[in-house]
Amino acid sequence: MSELHHECGLAAIYHLPGEETSPLCPIQGAGEVARLMPRMLLDMQNRGQLSAGMTAWNPERNQLLATFKEVGSVSEVFRMSHRGSYETIMEQHTGRAAIGHVRYATCGAEDRAYAQPLERQHIQKRKWFAFGFNGQLANYPELREEILADNDNHLARDNDTEVILHAIGRELSGSADPDPIELLAAISKRFDGAWNIAMLDACGRLIVARDPLGIRPMEYAQHGPLVAAASESVALLNLGFPAESIHSLEPGMALIVDGGKVRIERFAPSPRKAHCFFEWVYFANVASSMDERSVYLSRKRLGEELARLETIPIDSDTVVVPVPDTSKAAADAMAYRLSIPSVEGLIRNRYTGRTFIDGASSRRQKAETKYTPLREVLEGKRVILVEDSIVRSTTMKVLLGRMRSLGRVREIHVRIACPPIIAPCFYGIDMSTISELFAPPFLREGLLTDEAQEEMAARLGADSLRYLPLESVARSIGFDPSDLCQACLTGRYPTPAGERLYEIALGQTSRDSGRTYESLSR
Repeated sequence: MSELHHECGLAAIYHLPGEETSPLCPIQGAGEVARLMPRMLLDMQNRGQLSAGMTAWNPERNQLLATFKEVGSVSEVFRMSHRGSYETIMEQHTGRAAIGHVRYATCGAEDRAYAQPLERQHIQKRKWFAFGFNGQLANYPELREEILADNDNHLARDNDTEVILHAIGRELSGSADPDPIELLAAISKRFDGAWNIAMLDACGRLIVARDPLGIRPMEYAQHGPLVAAASESVALLNLGFPAESIHSLEPGMALIVDGGKVRIERFAPSPRKAHCFFEWVYFANVASSMDERSVYLSRKRLGEELARLETIPIDSDTVVVPVPDTSKAAADAMAYRLSIPSVEGLIRNRYTGRTFIDGASSRRQKAETKYTPLREVLEGKRVILVEDSIVRSTTMKVLLGRMRSLGRVREIHVRIACPPIIAPCFYGIDMSTISELFAPPFLREGLLTDEAQEEMAARLGADSLRYLPLESVARSIGFDPSDLCQACLTGRYPTPAGERLYEIALGQTSRDSGRTYESLSR
């Protein structure tokens, strides 16, 4: 799963008028609450390492909205290892409200121009706003063409975030001054896909919205004068919000701070839900809970499902080894059920650098340095290697080779805590062509047979391989299958634009075709 990347993470925080201090933040006053934003973003660094940024609102500053963003990790961007530099950045971006963003690119380039939040300045305060976006619009090509159909229009960036910027700007054009709910209702009718947003304007109005399908997670909390929201609950919990105060924002709902008042209202109907199952399987921080489901417990149950299906002989030299780090909960649970040790046979090098969208050769080079097999732990063992998923297989093939050559294992039995990925994602995960996926060529008529898994094992260099069946996913997370988006496992998409893109993807066979949605926008 080191080959798979997520779009981004959002955070927002607001100090309401009234009390000037809060027990949750030992800061000098309400105007300093923006200082908490880098800390929140650090807890969501797993969601994006390409860039980070924040926008702070300060009514006592001429620059009512001040945005700071750059390419790099949160620590790099905010210079957190250089106290003087960090303090300078924070002093220049003080405020009683802030929004923040960490990004990984599934759409657009890897430079500062694409870092978020995006800010749209205007002489009128209600039209001056900044926002961050988590997800991906499946109908981005159509929206882009619609904008560019007018020769007076121009898009400076090749991504859906700017399309959202223009959609919001259009609703605020002229003398229009819609209520946030009206604004969200209008843009919601035009958007197809995953689109959580956090928006802050120069009037000090904060809007946090979750799309009607709830594809990406969004949590919020209020305690005393502090209101905050984040893509993951761990960012709120570590800030000091009591666990009982943290809730999931329901799909089609918005949290709004306007005029010092907090309200949560519906802006669009949500006749069905389509939560991305990968959030629990891989993307989210294991300490998070989303939509009232614990990430850790979900992964633990996935491991128990693997144990229930295990058939290889177990002897005193059989061990379970997780692929660090997100497979550990599943591996430990599997080992416990099988009454065998779960051991750290692979050590992850945490300082190999950030992971970007790489070519196959670059991915292979990074895979060779990312994990170090421990011969002292692995030599002569029958290893059950537990991994979250196999996407392109580059990392897995390299890893198995290193375990045999350096670790001197006796056998390697790969167990995947997820069904095979057979279709692209158009909602914010970096896999948008079928040709880049490992599993599809082995599946006859889409069926996962024992023969197919034997062929996959041989291709990877494993003694055996087994995926979890589809029904294990919803059962482990605790949702009805109809409430999850499992399109990359089934080829059945929850939105019309997703279905259309899949039909196009089925016709793309060349590995040089590029991402499906990008090929439409060229």
